[in-house]
Amino acid sequence: MRTSAPGSSHVRRQGFTLLEMLIVIAIVAIASAGVSFAIRDSQSTQLEREAQRLASLLESARAQSRSSGVAVRWYAVDGGFHFDGVPPRTMPESWLVETTHVRGTATLILGPEPIIGKQSVTLGSSAAPDRSLRISTDGLRPFAVSADAAP
Repeated sequence: MRTSAPGSSHVRRQGFTLLEMLIVIAIVAIASAGVSFAIRDSQSTQLEREAQRLASLLESARAQSRSSGVAVRWYAVDGGFHFDGVPPRTMPESWLVETTHVRGTATLILGPEPIIGKQSVTLGSSAAPDRSLRISTDGLRPFAVSADAAP
């Protein structure tokens, strides 16, 4: 006794349908795009991370200077930087990545006045010599990171 419509068979064909193949290709394409967007130039990312970290540290030192009434001075040293005027071992003194360095000479005075002079420092990396970032303030606003026009 037949239970299916005439002309149809219970034998399944081997292989995939066109729809199944399109779905798999779409999933692979979306995953590949996500991975390619997630992977960035690690040298540039590290330099950006260092610049953002330094901007935050400078703002923190500026706040400490204003609250204590003691001037804080930041300057670069071999392999890192130093804060004068803050309690010992309260601020980091080294870069996260050893290839980071300050371009040129820079000493920043971070207070104790609420309005400080216009100041900036330029960071570079020996791993990405064609790229540099400037951390600067106009004296009133917080330190901000921007791309430096002249590496």
